Amino acid sequence: MKVLIASDIHGSAYWMERLVRAIEREQPDRMVLLGDLLYHGPRNDLPREYGPKRVAPLLNELAATGKLVAVRGNCDAEVDQMVLDFPCMADYAQLVDEDGRVLFLTHGHVFGAGFHNSVDHLPALPAGAVVVYGHTHVKVNEAAPAHPGVWAFNPGSVSIPKDGSHSYGIYESGKPLEQAFRHVVLEEA
Repeated sequence: MKVLIASDIHGSAYWMERLVRAIEREQPDRMVLLGDLLYHGPRNDLPREYGPKRVAPLLNELAATGKLVAVRGNCDAEVDQMVLDFPCMADYAQLVDEDGRVLFLTHGHVFGAGFHNSVDHLPALPAGAVVVYGHTHVKVNEAAPAHPGVWAFNPGSVSIPKDGSHSYGIYESGKPLEQAFRHVVLEEA
């Protein structure tokens, strides 16, 4: 199973269009959106080509494939759900791959593994599980030190990265955790 993981689009039509092209190239079996989809938030500058009205139809086209799973970010609101054709208001979701590996999907503001001054609060997860989160806009791909047996993956941010590289993530099942996840940098046009 190949899963494309993206977080923190924050209403940027420019970066959303690049993400759509990446999805076309990657041809994932599933797509995961980790929240903060349409609104830029009161602490962020406006992202490049801020246009939530342009982003919503692009997201709805992805949802029409039946391959999309989304969770709520701290900048997402009920009004966003009114324009999106897929559920996106849950604080978490789970995917289980064909090998039984649990991917705990969350934004990172309610549940998280404690990286980069983020929330350090997880439910009981089985050994070998992965917490997949966004929120901090910082890439992570390593064991969660405070949670033995749990791996942590953050794809970084599609539109407002803190390290300067706009990115998404890829998960491929059937590999050891150290090799199952990778970051992919989105290129500017």
